[in-house]
Amino acid sequence: MTTLRRVNDYLSLVKFSHTVFALPFALLGFFLGVLDEGALQPRKLLLVLGCMIFARSAAMGFNRYLDRDIDLRNERTAVREIPAGTISATAALIFVLVNAALFVVTAGLLNQLCLLLSPVALLVILGYSYTKRFTFLCHFVLGLGLALAPLGAYLAVTAEWATLPILYGLVVLLWVSGFDIVYALQDESFDRREELYSIPVRLGTRNALLLSRILHLACAIAVVFAIYLQHQLYPAFGPLTIVAGGIFLAMLAYQHTVVSATDLSRVNLAFFTTNGVASLLFGTLSIIDIYT
Repeated sequence: MTTLRRVNDYLSLVKFSHTVFALPFALLGFFLGVLDEGALQPRKLLLVLGCMIFARSAAMGFNRYLDRDIDLRNERTAVREIPAGTISATAALIFVLVNAALFVVTAGLLNQLCLLLSPVALLVILGYSYTKRFTFLCHFVLGLGLALAPLGAYLAVTAEWATLPILYGLVVLLWVSGFDIVYALQDESFDRREELYSIPVRLGTRNALLLSRILHLACAIAVVFAIYLQHQLYPAFGPLTIVAGGIFLAMLAYQHTVVSATDLSRVNLAFFTTNGVASLLFGTLSIIDIYT
């Protein structure tokens, strides 16, 4: 029971359930690569999944480690594992280093290009944790970190650059940046007191929500263009991808109906549930479309 509880503590530390945001897009990038290569390689699929888990665990663990004192002063985050004393700061740092090393090793087992790019990916996803200390553009750095998922998974299979996975990376960047701005509204007052940087602190609640909607509108345009290009490049894709895109766009619009400048009580619904379902359905239906 103690071991299981310890595992659960670390899963909670990195919010493992939130892997659902980027993982479906990573798998879509992987299967786009399979279409170009012509054969599914289970070994590479397992390695890509490993890269996703290790990279995200390193990033989230480092964020919790670096923010431990800030989290302790914030009533909303004081219950997190490090400030609450469930996991020590030293143990969290060791966890980060182990996962970062495993990510580099796993990337190296994929191909030389992934190995060479793995330090760059780590720089982005670990560097994000510093950004709210000096720039309100921190949300876009987070978006960039998750945007690497579809591109990285495609490179894992093909070791070549291509337009469509880059376009899906843009979709993820705009999508994640937009919903992270909404999530940051919860800490606007605290961030002002602590002199931390965010879009809500810089622009205020109403303008932050407006910018989030603009980003998601741009994301919707990118999704439509990506699906159009996908159907041009890959005849294997059928109408199910269009359905997937429609669901994703509907969920994107829905989250902006449950949050307003005067009512932030349903931020978690918009952030976790809506975006998780949107990503999962889009990625799953698009991948199924390849094989039907």
